[in-house]
Amino acid sequence: MRVALLTEGVRPHAPRGTGGWCDRLVDGLREHDFTRYVLTGAAGREPAESRPGLRELALGGRPPAGRAPGALRRRQYAAAYEQLVRALLRPGERAAFGPGLYRLADLARAGRDLPAFLVSVHARRVLERVWRSPGADTSAGQPLVRDVLVAADLLEQCLRPLSAPWYGAAPGELGAADLCHVVGGGPAALPALVAERLHGVPFVVTEHGPHLREQYLGHREARYRWPVRALLLAFFRALTEETYRQAAILTPGSAHDQRWQLRCGADPARTRVVYEGTPAVDRPAAGPEPAAPTLVWAGPLEPGRDPELALHAFALVRAELPGARLVVHGEEDAPGYRAHCAAVAERLGVAGAVEFAGRPRSAADAWAGGTVVVFSALSQRRPRLLADAMLSGRAVVATDVGVVREVVGPTGLLVPPRDPRALAGACLALLRDEERRARLGLAGRLRAQERFAVEPVTGAFREIYLELVSHWPAFPTADPGPRPRPFARPAEYWLTDRGRPVPSPSASPSPSPDADAFAEAV
Repeated sequence: MRVALLTEGVRPHAPRGTGGWCDRLVDGLREHDFTRYVLTGAAGREPAESRPGLRELALGGRPPAGRAPGALRRRQYAAAYEQLVRALLRPGERAAFGPGLYRLADLARAGRDLPAFLVSVHARRVLERVWRSPGADTSAGQPLVRDVLVAADLLEQCLRPLSAPWYGAAPGELGAADLCHVVGGGPAALPALVAERLHGVPFVVTEHGPHLREQYLGHREARYRWPVRALLLAFFRALTEETYRQAAILTPGSAHDQRWQLRCGADPARTRVVYEGTPAVDRPAAGPEPAAPTLVWAGPLEPGRDPELALHAFALVRAELPGARLVVHGEEDAPGYRAHCAAVAERLGVAGAVEFAGRPRSAADAWAGGTVVVFSALSQRRPRLLADAMLSGRAVVATDVGVVREVVGPTGLLVPPRDPRALAGACLALLRDEERRARLGLAGRLRAQERFAVEPVTGAFREIYLELVSHWPAFPTADPGPRPRPFARPAEYWLTDRGRPVPSPSASPSPSPDADAFAEAV
């Protein structure tokens, strides 16, 4: 079948690469024809048409060139835009977000002049009038003129996918797809919403960390004033609710993410957890333990990962085991935080036994250099780094936050966050018991291999795709032209040795993650 894979390449507040996961999905489902639609942060260096199977739209930078709408269409745009803005700023009118969004999409498809309207003075006047009218939510502060100008530009970028030239029924366009697969949520879901409305194409949403949660976290450090931040968060909240409401199936990357989606209005009957597979499951276990008892900590150096807790716990471990060492892997994610952690180690009297090793060559090298792996985060949102540590065969001690209990289960020791004595006690228990370390390390490796292998992920989506097309009409589009085939190739094609594709060596994922894979995991 034909699958439209919709992703966002760059996010202004929550950068996260999804290219590796998408590549593994496409390689594992070679019986389907994928076309990638990528929303990028800026214009690409080469035209999207020159890259087979890839179409791009720049969200950042200047809006696409186009003539301004005439007087009649300008009034139509203004009415639809006002409906959408009122849904963002008036709590009692939130239900109008979807109708306003689809009305803008219908107008954009007919005239291709939506970007010109959104950056016009008419759109800014609509935004200012609604924002300053009685009943508007201004709990984050009264908007200034500069807030209106900034918010209007940001809303134009968020709505730019509505004017993408992808919504026809010709080959390579969304109307000719059998289904859409949105990876990451957010603005990447806008084309899928439009395709579902115009052509009845169902769509799946996969989130390895809910987009709305990442926006809430990222906007704490945004450079905009609070009224602008509140308006943008209202947009992403309304977009998320509409996406969850219209999606055929939601596939969160963990039960922790599923609970977040359910709180945002997702239907439990249409939600299925599919873990984020990793090729690291084929990696051999780490070799012999280091001679000295060593704790290894890995992740971005930032307060949320709480390396200070690991340092305080290590001071207690060092008092019991004078020969113990702590190796800290990771790059500084908050300016000056590495120097702060070094000062904490100096104050605790353990600076000589603590090594700040920076970014490792690979995650495997980091885990191999330790006896026990320590995670001390205040919030663990993604399971990849935990799973990678478990695949090394080293025993894991972690704070019981986020996805940790779901990923580690009974194969590691869990302690409360911000409790150095509990963390130190768990580390000492494992450092003093070699047999227990080996047993937990093997159990953790087997658990991670079972949950995070690539094959179960591709198998799950193979079943989801087939289930979706079995419940939707084979030819949903009413546009004239040749009838599209519901499947790209007949099933018999894949049952013959001659027709079965043979994966090329270059397309196969590497069995050992390098430094880039470590960065993706953290």
